[in-house]
Amino acid sequence: MIKAMVLLVGLAVIGFILWWFFGKHAVATATGDAEAAVQRIAVTVKGGYSPEQIVLHQGVPAVLTFTRVDPTTCLDHVVFPDFGVNAELPLSQPQEIKIDTSKPGDYTWACGMDMFHGKLTID
Repeated sequence: MIKAMVLLVGLAVIGFILWWFFGKHAVATATGDAEAAVQRIAVTVKGGYSPEQIVLHQGVPAVLTFTRVDPTTCLDHVVFPDFGVNAELPLSQPQEIKIDTSKPGDYTWACGMDMFHGKLTID
């Protein structure tokens, strides 16, 4: 009986791990305002990024404002490798990052440890 219980718990844990890493999860998305002089998107940093996907319009200046409310050190930096940005995110203080929207495409960002990610699309 104990072996069956251990087997069932082990299978449940394996199923959870597979769902966590490979399952489709709801992702918050924000879109910049093409009519504005500057596209502004606020990103909350708390156990990840919200929104995790951002769509900006090409040729319209953009500013992403990251506010870190998570005290873990993993999330104390945000890195946009394609834009040469490695910005410190002080706890509970908004940090503005200007994004060059001149080239369309899909770009990624991540925390300093490359554990949490986001996606930026310029169209």
